[in-house]
Amino acid sequence: MHKIAFLGSGNMAGAIVDGLLAKKAAEPGDLVCLGGDDDTAAKLQARTGIAVAKTLDELLGEAGTLVVAFKPQHLSSADPRLTGLTEGKLVVSILAGKKIASLTRVFSRARNIVRTMPNTPGQIGAGITAWCSHAPLNPVDHSGVETLLRALGDIVEVPESDLDAVTGLSGSGPAYVFEFAAALRDAGIAAGLAKPVAEKLAVETLLGSARLLARKQIDPEILRDQVTSPNGTTFAGLQCMKSRDFRGIIKQTVLAATARSKELSQDG
Repeated sequence: MHKIAFLGSGNMAGAIVDGLLAKKAAEPGDLVCLGGDDDTAAKLQARTGIAVAKTLDELLGEAGTLVVAFKPQHLSSADPRLTGLTEGKLVVSILAGKKIASLTRVFSRARNIVRTMPNTPGQIGAGITAWCSHAPLNPVDHSGVETLLRALGDIVEVPESDLDAVTGLSGSGPAYVFEFAAALRDAGIAAGLAKPVAEKLAVETLLGSARLLARKQIDPEILRDQVTSPNGTTFAGLQCMKSRDFRGIIKQTVLAATARSKELSQDG
């Protein structure tokens, strides 16, 4: 694998580095990063053994791929030297809301540009990342991109026009799951359980149910019906959810996040 450079050394950059090393897809010597004014780069180096560059020239000198991992709002003020320094290189962006058109203005000489939308479970290798490319990738770059992104978990290739909806579903989705976990916990407490017990039951129920759904690979409605006895306890709970339009609420939640993503990406 060609040397991979990371411009930015925060949580997601660190997660990719950790995943690549854990999966033996790269060695520490294959990876180099350049951080900002904080100590994240030094901490990443101390934890993983990768190199830390002091300048953009040092970062990109031997790199075939650049992962753009700084804060999205900094793209408009990115160092103009990046245009020349990334000539002929593959650029992979994890900047939320930044369209390929905007990335192309900064990395106009790159051999190709890939835009991605990861999510926070990628920090433990359990994420899902959607991605698209500016132009069709050659087989070597396609394989390299998949290897890079699988460091965060599973992947799915989509048209760029789908990325706002991806943001509304899987990008923001972990927050909805965490909110549901908190709601289950609080409901358990209201039903008479101690907080630690309610919290454990909520988390393990979510975790086990998601694993079962992933393993069975069948419609969630089928698994739901397997839990539900006619006029039983689960039926009573589901009827309550239905009467309050639970699915409608989730639909509107995702659509609201998608609409906001579209608004935020107008300049991106």
